[in-house]
Amino acid sequence: MKYLKFLLVGIFFGIVLVKSEAVSWYRIYEMFRFQSFHMYGIIGTAIASGILFLQISKRGIVKSIKGADIFVPKKEKGITRYIIGGIIFGFGWALIGACPGPMYILLGTGVYSMIVVIIAAILGTYIYGVLKDKLPH
Repeated sequence: MKYLKFLLVGIFFGIVLVKSEAVSWYRIYEMFRFQSFHMYGIIGTAIASGILFLQISKRGIVKSIKGADIFVPKKEKGITRYIIGGIIFGFGWALIGACPGPMYILLGTGVYSMIVVIIAAILGTYIYGVLKDKLPH
């Protein structure tokens, strides 16, 4: 029962993304063609919310589910891997029309072809985990 609140927040978040058309392939297509500000506004709001939450958690106001302080480790310096990773992520997003969170939301709305995408994403994550030690970081 202690995880019920997370399930409810997830359902609410899914409804918000569907109603705001953030999971709409057409809106994502518009964004990648620089035809509309809609998705950039949503992404900008998400970034601002993330910064705010991170600052609140750094001050110890928000705790983890077990009551511990939330600690975000420092990332290693280097821009190349972030650019390459971002390009790969962006290509996947542009080709599929959905990033990881909305894939599940689209499946829940009845877009059953997302099952193939979710399986491919899980397989890709597994392959990365297997090859992680052999890749340049």
